Amino acid sequence: MLTLERVSKTYKVGLFGGTDLAAVRDVSFSLQPGEVISLIGESGSGKSTIGKMILRLLAVNGGAITHDGTDIATLRGSALRSYYRTVQGVFQDPFSSFNPIFKADHVFGLIRGVYFGSASTAEWERKLNDALEAVTLDPGQVLHKYPHQLSGGQLQRLLIARALLLDTRYLVADEIISMLDASTRIDVLNLLGDLKARGLGILFITHDLSLGNYISERTVILRRGRIVEMGATAAVFGQPLHPYTRMLIASVPRLHEKWGQIDAGVRAGSGWAPAPGERCLFHAAVPDGGAAADLAGLAGSGLAELEAGHFVGCVAPTADGTCGGRSASAA
Repeated sequence: MLTLERVSKTYKVGLFGGTDLAAVRDVSFSLQPGEVISLIGESGSGKSTIGKMILRLLAVNGGAITHDGTDIATLRGSALRSYYRTVQGVFQDPFSSFNPIFKADHVFGLIRGVYFGSASTAEWERKLNDALEAVTLDPGQVLHKYPHQLSGGQLQRLLIARALLLDTRYLVADEIISMLDASTRIDVLNLLGDLKARGLGILFITHDLSLGNYISERTVILRRGRIVEMGATAAVFGQPLHPYTRMLIASVPRLHEKWGQIDAGVRAGSGWAPAPGERCLFHAAVPDGGAAADLAGLAGSGLAELEAGHFVGCVAPTADGTCGGRSASAA
């Protein structure tokens, strides 16, 4: 199991790095093999930062990320290489993952040099062909071409095939279809669904709620680095508890509506703030916002379990754990 326990990340910003910017705050959830979790939030909410910390591309400032009980921050040498056999990532822009001066098979050659040095040529080619066929690519059509000769969808499939070569158990898929056209998007989503059925655990990072709803069993809604709602996808989308989640769902464009028919408050999008009198369900369940929170939900995470497996956070959390929104008195 891949587990995040109260994970936080702070960046140094401003002149000479004199200001701290909290990008991720006390994030806790777990991902199991054969499960898809959608991590959803607007730009700047900390989604990609979480993915990069899981992949050890960024260091964790607080809390811990564990893999089968082992803190990944402690991994070195062969233990770290073994971790990367298990956990891989695919990112938004597939073209940036390939060196334009090398043909597509170069990325697989790098994998072979590190992980399959003792494999014979015949064994390596069999493994490579199996991985490519698993993502519905013809090796003869893609391996000996330069990245600019392939489509974005083909390049994304190549990157997923690279992960499959390593017997990956967990895939961090960070906005991997946002640059693809509609028909290719559904192909890649269906591919992820097939991989899930084979036992691959996927963290599907996206700002597109419709895609998250399509592919995942569980959904995590992130706002300004904090989880505001988490639970089964059907529950989060069917009965959202947090007003921010409700705003996001209401903002999804609908085929049968025109811009002028949409409420102006919904069109405002990221300017969301708690409405006067908005009831804070977290502080209604956890009046002191402190020790009782450990009994109400995930310990120290700022989440209360209001329904089985359905967690919600404060409407407007402050540093001392109280509700800073105008709705605090309504809690």
